[in-house]
Amino acid sequence: MPGRPDGQGRNPRLGDGDGVTTDAARAAEHAARVSYGKLLAILSSRTGDIIGAEDALADAFAAALATWPRDGVPDRPEAWLLTTARNRRIDAMRKSARLVLTDEVPDMLAPFPDPDALPDDRLKLMFVCAHPAIDDTLHTPLMLQTVLGLEAADIARAYLIPGSTMAQRLVRVKRKIRDARLPFTLPQAEDLPQRLGAVLEAVYGAYTIDWQEGAGDLSHEALFLATTLADLMPDAPEALGLAAMICFIEARRKARVVDDTYVPLPGQDTGLWDGVLIAHATRFLARAAAFGQIGRFQLEAAIQSVHANRADMGRTDWRAISQLYAALRRLHPTVGTAVGQSAAVGEDAGPEEGLRLLDLIDPAAVAGYQPYWATRAHLLARMGQAQQAAAAYEKAISLCTDAPSRRWLGAQRERIKKGLL
Repeated sequence: MPGRPDGQGRNPRLGDGDGVTTDAARAAEHAARVSYGKLLAILSSRTGDIIGAEDALADAFAAALATWPRDGVPDRPEAWLLTTARNRRIDAMRKSARLVLTDEVPDMLAPFPDPDALPDDRLKLMFVCAHPAIDDTLHTPLMLQTVLGLEAADIARAYLIPGSTMAQRLVRVKRKIRDARLPFTLPQAEDLPQRLGAVLEAVYGAYTIDWQEGAGDLSHEALFLATTLADLMPDAPEALGLAAMICFIEARRKARVVDDTYVPLPGQDTGLWDGVLIAHATRFLARAAAFGQIGRFQLEAAIQSVHANRADMGRTDWRAISQLYAALRRLHPTVGTAVGQSAAVGEDAGPEEGLRLLDLIDPAAVAGYQPYWATRAHLLARMGQAQQAAAAYEKAISLCTDAPSRRWLGAQRERIKKGLL
């Protein structure tokens, strides 16, 4: 269990040792994985002290491991953890010099709401993390840790900096939130545009990380937050676009991995796609388009919409996808967008044209980017350049940490070696 705040992330990683029964440990692990952000948001909203709330939650999870094996797992683990954490926080404040404060202890003594009754409390905490008084480079990392439960080391890898550096930065910014007493409220309408972008980026980032390598809990949380944002902000087209995009992608979850092996989107069985989620996504995207204010997430959702149309049309309109990627690249010029455009053009105009676009990307930017090498391998294989394609697949495999994707990449490499591609 975590101890004093060190910025490493408060989402506990629990095991089955130390005499803890398997059922109790699994219950605590599940609660830590799916409820941490919700509980932290409720606790910290009372005092504005994220670090204190993290410590209280750490104590609550430790208490769960000590008492649940003996007394049994409570019917409502979230409520049990919230009550225990609140009591630990009150005790800590009473024992400290902060006892003289007149507002924090009464706030903590007031009854807490049902954890299931406040779907937007996490969003309030996310908007606090995006406050203009906080360095904008830390908005998304802070949300990824405090609300979505990622470890500082994992966030640091995405930002290409040492884990200790990210941890120190996160501790400092949490102290700033506490000391400045930044309000835990949804901002006024006129302040939303300034903060909404960082919130959307954090939700998207969490979904992407878990979709590729996680167990699904974090991506389900991101889906919930994205759709809640769309419902709370029906006049924000990019919030609607993000909800649409995640719904489209989530609809394909059952088709993405078959027999523990990744299945590329064009080869997925559309019968396994979730039609209800696709319908939700289509409605979100239509509502966004009605505003006539095109944005990055709307374009990404539109690309996913074209892919989803294969379920009805029986074919993929690669020309439409390549055109959408061209628009997305003008609006959001990233390495990922450039690689996506190259792949789509390769399917539409031929592998030679796709490779030409790939070769325009800065080599230093894609040296360690696995999708680039997988795309390059695919296009080279289509051109009959088996040796170069096999080498590109080897590079992609070396960069891949997702086991199902590694199996698929390995199978493609073997097919090339056997002359089957």
